[in-house]
Amino acid sequence: MLLKPYEDAEKTHNLLARSGLSGSEVSTSEKLLAWSFEYTFLPMDKLRAEIERLARLPAESDDRDARPTFEEFCAALTRGEIRAAEKKNGSWAVNVWVKEGILLGFRLGTLVQMGANDCLSFVDKDTFPARKFAPADRVRVVPGGSSVRMGAYVAASVICMPPMYINVGAYVDEGTMIDSHALVGSCAQIGKRVHVSAAAQIGGVLEPVNSAPVIIEDDVLVGGNCGVYEGTLVRAGAVLGAGTILTRSTPLYDLVRGKTYRGNQNEPLEVPEGAVVVPGSRAVRTGPAADWGISLYTPVIVKYRDEKTDKSVELEQWLR
Repeated sequence: MLLKPYEDAEKTHNLLARSGLSGSEVSTSEKLLAWSFEYTFLPMDKLRAEIERLARLPAESDDRDARPTFEEFCAALTRGEIRAAEKKNGSWAVNVWVKEGILLGFRLGTLVQMGANDCLSFVDKDTFPARKFAPADRVRVVPGGSSVRMGAYVAASVICMPPMYINVGAYVDEGTMIDSHALVGSCAQIGKRVHVSAAAQIGGVLEPVNSAPVIIEDDVLVGGNCGVYEGTLVRAGAVLGAGTILTRSTPLYDLVRGKTYRGNQNEPLEVPEGAVVVPGSRAVRTGPAADWGISLYTPVIVKYRDEKTDKSVELEQWLR
């Protein structure tokens, strides 16, 4: 066994603290730790091997180590010790086994009623309850209906403006602000000092497991009502103007460098470092659409970040 059951209440409290949970959560119907375990932490390579083994078992299999292994995996994911994608030697690589571990959690979980009372109640898998934060976490969660799932890493000094949502597997680094009505989807990777503005959507990519998640590097400003979806990598310092939509299949036109950027099945759509992207349009020149004067949406790079751009986003630092 990877973990051993115990009865001691003090040890239960300590385990909860290490896992990012509070004792009050266990007193509700979440039941994530209804049976308590004392961790005998596995080295990361062994944890990975166990997750990969369990992920390949039939869905109906009943492996006694599956739930304890997942609990250890989810705790490490929540602490940011493992993540769905990592930057290595300047390139981003997908950690397939981490995605497999998240999918394992959905397979192992059972539906339970969660919530503090009858006025705030919801039903979800008991393997992924909502996180609760303490002042020691140094994460600002402003009142008003926000939710962060277990298995999402939220670094110290992150600001969560209500209502916003961070899904399982997401990684949100230091100094970032997730603004009102914004979504950070499953496995999305958000860098340091990013502003995900109001109503912006950062898409989730959990399956296929080998697909790269949406990646937003450090110091990016994602404007209001933007949508950044599967197969997109936004390099450091870029600015996405309000209403910009980016997907793997969307060509990005660079008016400054005279280039067109495209994603494909093997490579993401990559927004260059420091690029300022705004919504644009491109005239259709053939067929009835040309006769009707129809233009189609396309994102356009109109400039690269300069001193004027930096001054326009200086207010961000005061808000934090």
